[in-house]
Amino acid sequence: MLISAKRLRLLLTGGALLAGVSGVCVTPDPASALDGYALATDARVGGDDAQTRFVVDLSRKIDLRVFTLADPLRVILDMPQVTFQLPPKTGEAGRGLVKAFRYGLVRQGGSRIVLDLARPARIDKAFVLDPVEGQPARIVLELSATDRESFLRGLALDKGVERPEPRPPGRSVAHGASADARPLVVIDPGHGGIDNGTHASSGEAEKKIVLEFASLLRDSLDRTGKFRTVMTRTDDRYVTLGERVRLARAQKAALFISIHADALAAGEGDAQGASVYTLSDTASDAEAARLAEAENKADVIAGVDLTAEPDDVADILIDLAQRETKGFSTQFARTLVAELKSAARLHKNPLKAAGFKVLKSPDVPSVLVELGYVSNRQDLKLMRSDAWRVRTVGAMVQAVDIFFAKQYAGAGSNGGAN
Repeated sequence: MLISAKRLRLLLTGGALLAGVSGVCVTPDPASALDGYALATDARVGGDDAQTRFVVDLSRKIDLRVFTLADPLRVILDMPQVTFQLPPKTGEAGRGLVKAFRYGLVRQGGSRIVLDLARPARIDKAFVLDPVEGQPARIVLELSATDRESFLRGLALDKGVERPEPRPPGRSVAHGASADARPLVVIDPGHGGIDNGTHASSGEAEKKIVLEFASLLRDSLDRTGKFRTVMTRTDDRYVTLGERVRLARAQKAALFISIHADALAAGEGDAQGASVYTLSDTASDAEAARLAEAENKADVIAGVDLTAEPDDVADILIDLAQRETKGFSTQFARTLVAELKSAARLHKNPLKAAGFKVLKSPDVPSVLVELGYVSNRQDLKLMRSDAWRVRTVGAMVQAVDIFFAKQYAGAGSNGGAN
C-alpha cells in the first residue's frame, strides 16, 4: 500500500527531499545511525504508465544515491550495506514504469537495488523518510514517463556526478608469500550479491551453490601443498566481469577456473550434466552461444555502467592472437573433462567454446565449468550432495595436477635441449 499524499506531506516535515534528473543523494541525521546493518522488510511498486512510485521499508534511515543507466533502461539505488529480508519473489513483477527489480550486496559495505524500466522514465523525487509514529523508515522513489531523448540527456548530465565504484573483493590475495614459485590458481565463483545467477524451481540460487563448491575446490588445492589459490569472491558479494579478469592478470595467475551452474527455462528441454567451456569468438553450438550471452549480462544485471570498463577488457579479442594461452586453455579443458568422466555426470557434449567475457584474459589459461543444470532435478540433487562434491572436486584437483605436471615436464625438456 502506498503512502497517501496527506500522510507523505506530514512525514516530510523536517525530512530531506531531493528532486533531480539522474543523480541524487540523501544523507540521514547522524543521530539516527545505529550499529549493524539496516534491515529492509518490504518493497512495493504502485502507480501507472505515467507516474510510478517505488517504496522500501527499512529499520532505520540510510544514505541513498540514485542514478540511471541506458540500454537496457534502469534506475539504480545505491546505499550502505542492507540486510534484505523481503517476501519471496519480491521484484519478479513490477507495475507501471517499473518492469521488475532486484536487490543485493554489490560490494563489501554497499548494497544496490536495480529497477528495470518498462519505458524511459524521469526521476522526479528520491528521498528517505525517518521512522515516524510506528511507521518504518522508507526509501521513496517517484518516476514519471518521459521520452528516450530526454532520458539520455539526463543520463549524460549524470556522467559528471561522482558515485562510488565497485571495489575489488576483500579476500583477493594469494595464500603464501609473493615469492612463492608454486603456480597460482584463481577460482571464480560466478555471480554473487545482487546477481543471483540461475535459480532452481525450489528457490536455490546458483550463486550459493557455486560459492560452496569453489570453496571446497580451493581448500582441496591448498591441501596438496603444490598450488597457491585466490578466489574472486569468498562471500555473497558482486564482482564485475572485468574485475575478475583483472584480478587474475594482476596476480599473474597460471590458471583461471570459473564455476557456474546452468538452467533451462520451461519449454527449452531438460539438459543435464557438467560441461567445460573455453573462449572462442565463435560458439561451438547454439546452447553455448545462449549460455555465453546470458553469463555476459551479469554486469547489466548488477547495474554496472559498462562505459567505465577499460579498453583492455572491452577490446580484449585483439589480444587473443596469443595462441599459446588459448592452446593451454584447451589443453586443460580436455584434461578436466577426462578426469570428470569418472566422478560426475557429463553433458552429452561436455567440451564447448563460446565468447564468455570472464575468460578473456590474454595471458592466463582460462576455463568455465558448468557443474550441471539446476533446472534438472537429478543434477540439482547431485550438486547438493556432499559425496558428489567430494568426488568432483577430487577430479578437478587431479586435472590441475596433471595440467601443471605436463607444463613443467615440457619446460624441463626444453631447458635441457637448450
